[in-house]
Amino acid sequence: MRPARATSNGRASNGEARPDNRLALVDQGFFAGHRAIGQTEVMQVVWVYEHALDFDGLRRFHHNLGYGLFGRRIERSPLPFGRHRWVFDRGPSEIDIAECARPRAELSDWADERSQLSADPEWGPGWHLGVLPLTDGSTAVSLVASHYLLDGLGFLGAIVEALWGITRDLGYPPPRSRTRLRAVVQDARQTARDAPEVARALVAVAKQARLRRHDTAPSPAPRPVALRGGDGAESVVVPGVTICIDIDDWDTRAKALGGTSSTLAAGLTAKLAERMGRRRAGDGAVTLLLPMSERVERDTRAIAISAARASIDPTRVTTDLRDARTVIKLALKTRRETPDESWQLAPLAPFTPKRTWKRGVDAVLADPDRPVVCSNLGDVGSVVGWLDGTHCEYAYARGMRQRETRQSLERAGGHLQLLSFRTPVLRKVFIHVVAYEPGAENTKPALRELAARTLAEFGLTGQVD
Repeated sequence: MRPARATSNGRASNGEARPDNRLALVDQGFFAGHRAIGQTEVMQVVWVYEHALDFDGLRRFHHNLGYGLFGRRIERSPLPFGRHRWVFDRGPSEIDIAECARPRAELSDWADERSQLSADPEWGPGWHLGVLPLTDGSTAVSLVASHYLLDGLGFLGAIVEALWGITRDLGYPPPRSRTRLRAVVQDARQTARDAPEVARALVAVAKQARLRRHDTAPSPAPRPVALRGGDGAESVVVPGVTICIDIDDWDTRAKALGGTSSTLAAGLTAKLAERMGRRRAGDGAVTLLLPMSERVERDTRAIAISAARASIDPTRVTTDLRDARTVIKLALKTRRETPDESWQLAPLAPFTPKRTWKRGVDAVLADPDRPVVCSNLGDVGSVVGWLDGTHCEYAYARGMRQRETRQSLERAGGHLQLLSFRTPVLRKVFIHVVAYEPGAENTKPALRELAARTLAEFGLTGQVD
């Protein structure tokens, strides 16, 4: 985000222009859209230490997190059409250490519990760090942060900076530092300055509407499975399992199939989708959404990603990844070279009413292709596992939803997301799968069995927890 033009009150004590603390338009739209439908998304990393954990090192990491991009929260504009702003918030003052040890078999349940604890990007704290001693002598650490503070790569970068002791002065003001009158005047002036961009966005909307009138009608969305045992309004935690595979076995198999590490992860996602009935009507392909980072140096945006869309034939990926590799390479190239039309509409985010956000989300849920997400962080390096100055023995990352209802999952036709990364120190590939299939046995044991069976189809074995 570039610095805004300085106003009469827009200079720091040293005379330099204060950083622009307005949310990027895409960030505001992401936040407002999810708020409109009552959806909350968080990101989580879990580390497991088989050896003694140095709590002094962990406290340094906890302290440093509050002096980076985690050290902020959202303050809404008093105007219904105003731009929201970042204000500083160092986060929780203490690490949440469980009083009682739990068996290793309950690690996954504890991680689920941590993922559902509040991480509020508006009222704070937007993140929290928890520690669980396990009865076998190992120790688990969980970091959960609001997705409205950072995306996946930003989350990873903030962790690395905290581990290295790198802190930032983002120049954000304290919460509620503007009086209401001053905030109204400033935001009204800014809205007037943004009028030309809003006008261009309205022209883009009209153009897209004309183009859509000439498009063929989309295929009907899949019919949701009828709910059983209640009205579906109860909250559920979507089951998730972690797969740990030897990095050499993974790379050898990817090469043998004519693919790469990332292509093999995409193939595994496509095969899981096939087993969960998520093939597209007509050609039987699986639609993958492949997040691509657009984060640059000193980027303060929360959301700096786009997504490529690739159609993969799941029937061939276990024996030959060459076609999938070609399709994915072309999809990524097309995404990089083709402007995202939705970005043209970003200036309208502050003016979009709640009911419009809801209609937009309903349109996404009704996507007849029922796309699945395959997110690959690649080689995360060695520093990410050094929470206390020593390297952990086990780790995984994932995105989770809070207060998800069975009703919304059924209406969307289910959910499937895979996130993978490689760590050179441990010589492991870690994959986390979050999945829900309407009408199926949506439990962790059932998902573990499906994951192990799918791995076997690729000629791979691994630890599935």
